[in-house]
Amino acid sequence: MANQQLESTTSRQKAGKYLTFTLHDESYGIEVLKVREIIRQTNITAVPQMPAYVRGVINLRGKIIPVMDLRLRFGFADAASTEHTCIIVVQVKLPDGKATQMGLVVDGVEEVANIAAADIEETPNFGGQISTDYIVGMAKIKGAVKTLLDIDGVVGAEALKTISTSAASSTTA
Repeated sequence: MANQQLESTTSRQKAGKYLTFTLHDESYGIEVLKVREIIRQTNITAVPQMPAYVRGVINLRGKIIPVMDLRLRFGFADAASTEHTCIIVVQVKLPDGKATQMGLVVDGVEEVANIAAADIEETPNFGGQISTDYIVGMAKIKGAVKTLLDIDGVVGAEALKTISTSAASSTTA
């Protein structure tokens, strides 16, 4: 009984509006409050010695924003950009507690969906070796399953340290 109450409380906390997008023919969602804007694919300036999933930086109205390719971050094969490919600019927390903006390259944006607690299930257990800390839950929307992401967890503290250091040095250069 206590577990059911805990799960119900957790699902209620996860309920809300999510921006849904596609990546490798799958659907994902992130809290809409984390999204700052969605922009068309643009020229990305490469930054040396970054992980493969860090595409580089963009100049967004005078501000240098690091850009991460979620397809590569999740270990999917690289794909050519299409007219639907875009960059979602999100607000993420740095390891030191400060917030910064980051661009996420995705295959396409679907919609903003209001997801009820009843439509969100806990993340399945994939075994001890596989971490799913970055998954908030699994949403059932219109007969499809969408993976809800904790974008701070997806980006990861180590990647954020590397990216924020590079963006700061690009700004001073």
